[in-house]
Amino acid sequence: MKPVKRIIEKTAKGVLFTSSMVTSVTVLLVVIFLFREGIGLFNQTSVEKHLVIAVNSANRVSALSSTEVKSIFNQDITNWKEVGGDDIEIAPKTIDDMASLFTEEELGEGFKNLAILIEKYVEENPGVIASIPESYLKKEFKGKLIPLKKISVREFLTGTEWIPTAHPAAVFGAWPLILGTLWVSLGAILLALPIGLITAIYMAEVAGQRLRNILKPVIELLSGIPSVVYGFFGLVVLVPLIQKLFKLDVGETALAGSIVLAIMALPTIITIAEDAIRTTPRALKEASLALGASHFQTLLKVTIPYAKSGIIAAIILGIGRAVGETMAVLMVTGNASVVPHTFLEPVRTIPATIAAELGEAPFGGTHFKALFALGIILFIMTFIFNTLVSTVKTRKP
Repeated sequence: MKPVKRIIEKTAKGVLFTSSMVTSVTVLLVVIFLFREGIGLFNQTSVEKHLVIAVNSANRVSALSSTEVKSIFNQDITNWKEVGGDDIEIAPKTIDDMASLFTEEELGEGFKNLAILIEKYVEENPGVIASIPESYLKKEFKGKLIPLKKISVREFLTGTEWIPTAHPAAVFGAWPLILGTLWVSLGAILLALPIGLITAIYMAEVAGQRLRNILKPVIELLSGIPSVVYGFFGLVVLVPLIQKLFKLDVGETALAGSIVLAIMALPTIITIAEDAIRTTPRALKEASLALGASHFQTLLKVTIPYAKSGIIAAIILGIGRAVGETMAVLMVTGNASVVPHTFLEPVRTIPATIAAELGEAPFGGTHFKALFALGIILFIMTFIFNTLVSTVKTRKP
């Protein structure tokens, strides 16, 4: 029997070791893939690979950023002197605009003369800027091709516009999304933590056994409700209520997202914190009471410090639920990529942006990599939150 028992023990140890190694390697590979795809964003421009930006050969502008190209084609910038060129009105043209300038006879069969006509038009118009597929240019193009500045980390983090569909140059400014995530998460944490901890303390130390046996299963049941159901609840109940209460044009705001996330995080915080508080040895509490401490003093000076590790774990899981939630936030926050100034404005969070746009982003393209770069930011934010909480956890009371 002993050899068989040893074989079973060794097999069990091997299975456990293999399982832990596979899990660790999988997580590591996911993180490596995330950073590899996200960092690739900063080695390229935001213009589609098959497009070039052509100007007159006498144009003094040496390079443009994606924001400047977007502003030029939106006619927010109308003179070349605004981007370092001469005092000439800008005439933005796309390939469709260029084709419409010529007759069918001039274009020829199958647009065979289009490359010659584009070169001629660009050279005759000093203010023109044309977004053209590279295949429509002559090999020895006499005009000037404007290089676009590569996307920088600073531009990505501090940019205030997120317009991945802008043509010809997409704009990726993550600052509104970062602020939206922080506003909604911070609001949810400020609402959920005090309510969750107070409820956990009440259930563990004050409520009677019969009431606790009713409340605990109900609260645990709430954690199993799909997030989309919470989203529908927020959309049907909270959004109209906030709109009416604060007399807003729309009720989809950061406040609605914070309340929904707080409700979703409460079951996790309450359940884990209540279990941690109940693990405090009865002897410690009785010793405190015997020394003359009140029930409240015992709770504050003995029970909570003893259960601090479990309470911190509840906070970490609650914060993780708030920061990483997608569907419910997408439904109630308005999904507007603007810099928020109050909780009563529509916002867009990083998880909601990734969920809404990843399916439409071409695999391996600039938009695809920009979404992975957002994933890196979310990963770092979560890591910082957990590190801060762990630091508080290890600090002596």
